[in-house]
Amino acid sequence: MTGPAQDAPREEDEDLVVALGRVIVGDGGEVSVAGGTLETEEHLRLVRRCAEAHEGTAALLQQAVGSARGAGVSWARLGAELGLSRQGAQQRFGESAGPGEEGDAGADERWLGPVTAVDEMGELQLAGELGWHTVEAGMFRHRMVRTGTRWEHRRVIWTRPVRHYLTEGWQVGARAFPWLYLVRDTGLPVEA
Repeated sequence: MTGPAQDAPREEDEDLVVALGRVIVGDGGEVSVAGGTLETEEHLRLVRRCAEAHEGTAALLQQAVGSARGAGVSWARLGAELGLSRQGAQQRFGESAGPGEEGDAGADERWLGPVTAVDEMGELQLAGELGWHTVEAGMFRHRMVRTGTRWEHRRVIWTRPVRHYLTEGWQVGARAFPWLYLVRDTGLPVEA
């Protein structure tokens, strides 16, 4: 099966690879090339940083697929984009049961869902008025924790360093690439 992931690289894809390579090598001289060669420790440092980048991009890919599914993109379309079959994409990226399922949540913790990118902000607003705030976002759901005060929720596209969003009392509730979910305690008590 061929798809965009297996076709000849596009120029913008090559630019992305170059940018990632620069980050991995490090502008701060973490890997220095003396005389066009790398010493053993520099090779190992480069391998470690590539492994860290691989883990990070794998997590971002998982979150991007979850976000696309939450927006209604089919497994067939995702599979085609990734050079996989529909079943292959679903098996690789579909959520499986594990720790943190609904039965594991305590009295002051629960899962909100199913929600999609279309309706989740309305659901988060209602939950916030009842004292719940998001602490984790997954495919079609949010893990919520309850306090005695009302919470506000905000979803932004994660395009800048997190510190740029942490103003006026906002804090990171959850990261779900490409989204960043911000929460803010209003300090107002929850009405009975």
